[in-house]
Amino acid sequence: MAEGLVKTYGSIRALDHLDLKVSEGTVLGLLGPNGAGKTTCVRILATLLRPDAGRVSVAGIDVLAHPQRVRQVIGLSGQYAAVDDNLTGYENLEMIGRLYQLGKATARRRAHELLERFELADAAKRTVKTYSGGMRRRLDLAAALITSPPVIFLDEPTTGLDPRSRLGMWDVINERVRSGSTLLLTTQYLEEADQLADEIVVIDHGRAIARGTANELKRQVAGERLEITVALDSEFEAVRAAVEKVCGEVPDADHLTRRVGAPAGSGTRTLLDVARLLDAAGIEPLDIGIRRATLDDVFLTLTGQAAEEDETKASGSATGSRQRTGRGKTGRDETEGVR
Repeated sequence: MAEGLVKTYGSIRALDHLDLKVSEGTVLGLLGPNGAGKTTCVRILATLLRPDAGRVSVAGIDVLAHPQRVRQVIGLSGQYAAVDDNLTGYENLEMIGRLYQLGKATARRRAHELLERFELADAAKRTVKTYSGGMRRRLDLAAALITSPPVIFLDEPTTGLDPRSRLGMWDVINERVRSGSTLLLTTQYLEEADQLADEIVVIDHGRAIARGTANELKRQVAGERLEITVALDSEFEAVRAAVEKVCGEVPDADHLTRRVGAPAGSGTRTLLDVARLLDAAGIEPLDIGIRRATLDDVFLTLTGQAAEEDETKASGSATGSRQRTGRGKTGRDETEGVR
């Protein structure tokens, strides 16, 4: 839970009194354009950054008062794979398990299980510097799950994965939720949020500008509407006139593609009425149907731009560093990184 989070970088306000709440055992999708504040929010929740103002708790633990306790119950995968190139895949996972004090036997067992689950078993004994980008990403995601944490933060977890690996990651996420884990997910893939998130929060310029399920957001911003495409210019004009007659409004018409779109909210009744007029005029469209809004429509309507790539320009590249809990080789508490 986050209340009134504020974080600034010089003149840039990355978070502007942001409120978030994730119900236990659910997935919250955090969406927004480039620089909206998503990664900054994740870093604060994961104890990597301190906010300038606001309150934040994870699993009922005050993040600012008890950061070490928070690190014991979370898993984090940042935007970039944070794995040791000079270790093998197996050694990376075993090391992280030992840092979490799982014990030698348990750390080894979990390493083998996760390498198998993420289809990396055949490369377990290879050094990570020989891995492809997708393999490194899968290893990093496996590391975030080494302790089966009850709370997981995934910052664009499937960036760089091929379609098969992405679907496999979706399966892993669903498995974790079914087992009771709570997830906060940022993603640049809108269909990913559509498939995985129980609730979505759209943020822009550090503020939440919309929230709800995927279907609720689609209904709010665009609903559904009739679209018709024809083959001939003469048919295009007739369709445009028919839609305007039925709807009482000037339709969205693209002469180049010969596509006519009825106003938002036009549904089955509009389709039937327009179809009767076209049938009477002897016009057979190339395509006619009800188009339902997508999350792309939500982005374009709410923010005026498409989904983001990342926001590292505003908040630096801290997530690219090795992220783990415990004590490092220097003996000091590694407060700047969490696995």
